[in-house]
Amino acid sequence: MKKYILNQANWGSLKEEKFEMAILPWGATEPHNFHLPYGTDSLQSEKIAELSTSKAYDKGVKAMVLPGIPLGVQNPGQIDYPFCLNASASTQLAILKDILGSLSRQGIRKLVIINSHGGNDFKPLIRELQPLFDDFFIGVIDWFKAMDNSQYFDEPGDHAGEMETSIMQYLFPDYVLPLNLAGNGESIGFKLKGLKDKLVWTPRNWDMVSKDTGVGNPTLASAEKGKIFLEILTDNISDFMIELNTVDPQDIYDLRE
Repeated sequence: MKKYILNQANWGSLKEEKFEMAILPWGATEPHNFHLPYGTDSLQSEKIAELSTSKAYDKGVKAMVLPGIPLGVQNPGQIDYPFCLNASASTQLAILKDILGSLSRQGIRKLVIINSHGGNDFKPLIRELQPLFDDFFIGVIDWFKAMDNSQYFDEPGDHAGEMETSIMQYLFPDYVLPLNLAGNGESIGFKLKGLKDKLVWTPRNWDMVSKDTGVGNPTLASAEKGKIFLEILTDNISDFMIELNTVDPQDIYDLRE
């Protein structure tokens, strides 16, 4: 039993300690090529939250990892795959608002979301909720954007590629099929210049973009690459948690500048 993981904690252990920060893993439920499980995003966010919090907890940070949310906003095409679960942004807003309401009643004023799904955009949700919880710190870490992934992987990929496959090989090897069963993760891009140059954004229709639901070649993945990447990533996240622990929720500005 780990006291800082709510799914494992009990009332007896919680009565002994006062927690001041909550960590919320948020993923998705969707296909990840042929070799990775539907729960890849959720499994990764939960484990990254656990590893980061463990390091911070050992240094005196009273942070609690909440149960993960496995519901992500899906692209067109993805939602047509069997058992790909879609949650609209308005649904995510309602869930996040209810969680903040619960924490607020309990005197917890710091929430950090560990997001593992590219389709989830928490910035507008946090902007909408922050005025309602003006005594809260609400932050989000899109861990897959937090570092220069090219320093750790030859071809990181966008979805079920080398990076995600390496992480899953390290964290959940029993859930990863042999790579000779994986698709090559080839994808097609847009043909309009404005979309190619990123002057214009529109969601990708996943069914048209990829034949195996992957975007990125997993061939060069290895558990060792995943281990090295995660060690540095979780160090960085735990360092932030330690820093956040030393200030009041809104005492985050450098007034000397």
